[in-house]
Amino acid sequence: MVCAWCGQHEAKEVSCTVYWELPDGTSAIEITKTPGVKCKSCGMEYQTDEIIEQIEDQLLLIDTNKLEKSVRFAELMNMKRLLKYNYFRF
Repeated sequence: MVCAWCGQHEAKEVSCTVYWELPDGTSAIEITKTPGVKCKSCGMEYQTDEIIEQIEDQLLLIDTNKLEKSVRFAELMNMKRLLKYNYFRF
């Protein structure tokens, strides 16, 4: 896999913990077991644009008041949505 940061072929898929600010800006949550990429060459650990979009959309579409301070990625993605789709994404 090619690293998006350094371009080397030393990147691999990993599961990691990320910290995300809620859309209303009131607090942040810990999201564990999040799909990510880690590069052996440059040491960068990051999420793909697709995963970032999934997290941001889900946080916009659920009742964030029901979130704990820490949640697993799969649990977050399976939470009941208030809307079916992010109508603001064009």
